Amino acid sequence: MTGSAIDEVVQRYLDHLTVEKGAAVNTVSSYRRDLVRYSRFLAQAGRSTLTAVTESDVREFLVALRRGDRDGGVAPLADSSVARTLVAARGFHKFAAAEGIVPEDVAHTVRPPKPARRLPKALAIDEVEAILEAAGAPDHPRALRDRAMLELLYSCGARISEVTALDVDDIDTEHRAVILRGKGGKERVVPVGRPAIAALEAYLVRGRPTLAKRANPALFLNVRGGRLSRQSAWQVLAEAAERAGVNKDVSPHTLRHSFATHLLDGGADVRVVQELLGHSSVTTTQVYTLVTVNTMREVYATAHPRAR
Repeated sequence: MTGSAIDEVVQRYLDHLTVEKGAAVNTVSSYRRDLVRYSRFLAQAGRSTLTAVTESDVREFLVALRRGDRDGGVAPLADSSVARTLVAARGFHKFAAAEGIVPEDVAHTVRPPKPARRLPKALAIDEVEAILEAAGAPDHPRALRDRAMLELLYSCGARISEVTALDVDDIDTEHRAVILRGKGGKERVVPVGRPAIAALEAYLVRGRPTLAKRANPALFLNVRGGRLSRQSAWQVLAEAAERAGVNKDVSPHTLRHSFATHLLDGGADVRVVQELLGHSSVTTTQVYTLVTVNTMREVYATAHPRAR
């Protein structure tokens, strides 16, 4: 069995996925495509049997996927596609070891590449203001609610789940503060700007009483008097962005990103921003400093007389 050709073991593994694991047809087809590519790579490396394959071969395969072959017309794969292909190769080697086809799993320590860290995309201040202004007619209960919610999202840099979970008692309009409950139920007190407080007071006085069909501690209510859901809050923002003419992918997290970026652009210390966002580590917050560095580079390149 140790001398089995690689293609034969690949077929056995695919049969195992189909019959014993009950994998979907599309899944098996994807694995087949990835493993055919893997077996061709091994053949080119002179590996005719699976026992001849080493951990170094698996790692070289990853390098080849990311590098591509310009002469052969093979484009390099994105990290996500490399990771998917490695999953197939690792599963294949694990199966071969479990079946006794090879003495050990040479791929179990090989890890996929870490995905590139995407920088948050912050809105310009005038875009945020346009979205807030586009929340709706000022005298309609739902519009008052929407404006208050969007103002609060941006004023506090809160997660959408934190805002929809708020109760009326969590807002302190006198001291302009709000209690947010983050991941793991960890509470933090965050200051609230005057425009957000004004919008909240207008909603509490003229909007929420109309929406409250029954006793409910929730701050933001839907038209039936229940707590507003995250999905509905998301839709409120999307519609406001569309009315404002902001032709970008805008989500509640976009306002959170914008909050952090605008604070750092204004000179705020990264550790203060960390506390406001409720990040357990400053490392998580430091991604926003990369955004502001990029912005500074752009300004420098266009404004400094001797930048080029």
